[in-house]
Amino acid sequence: MESIEFGSKIINFKLEYKERKTLGITVHVDRTVSVKAPIDASISQVFEKVKKRAPWIIKQQSFFLSFEPRTPARKYIGGETHLYLGRQYRLKIIDSTNEKVVLKGAFLEVHTKDKTNAKELLSIWYHNKAKMHFYPLCKKWIAKFEKHKVTPKAIKIQEMTNRWGSCTPKGKVILNTELIHAPKQCIEYVIVHELCHLVHHNHSQAFFKLQSSIFPDWKVWKEKLERVMV
Repeated sequence: MESIEFGSKIINFKLEYKERKTLGITVHVDRTVSVKAPIDASISQVFEKVKKRAPWIIKQQSFFLSFEPRTPARKYIGGETHLYLGRQYRLKIIDSTNEKVVLKGAFLEVHTKDKTNAKELLSIWYHNKAKMHFYPLCKKWIAKFEKHKVTPKAIKIQEMTNRWGSCTPKGKVILNTELIHAPKQCIEYVIVHELCHLVHHNHSQAFFKLQSSIFPDWKVWKEKLERVMV
């Protein structure tokens, strides 16, 4: 492991020497950086190249950061704030033998006889709401890709620990259930982003050009996602 300073930032990277002609830098989805250098490259040449690419590395790390859920841990107690489609609601625990979750005005009411069930009941409620909203939105945006002759093999909604969404090499789009906390346009941004990967499997210039042509305001909603889900 090596590191360089760039302004106020420190860039850590894993350095490997390989039988190759040029030095390659990769920023991974977990924001780690790996550098593969020719066997005869000096450490000073490596540092010089990494420093030259530092603005791009930091930009890529920031981009991947927006796909890392950072919602703080909840205690699931009365009065606690919870998000649903970008709006804040107060949690209200109501003693009841009829277990359910009800959205009423500014409150998310959890009806249960056992307060310790609140987390599970809310998790089920959010997952059902995610299915209710995500599938129609996917259908809407898939239609925008008709001329590219691509369609996902499947759409799956599940909990994900470090991504808002993903597109597998086989064309399955996976969306994080936690996106249901974000505004609708943020959800659409992630959907469009993953659908663009059906056409371009990387974050090349062509990828961003396609994303901008289909969802011109994507930067606005990417930033909103970063701000609201902290």
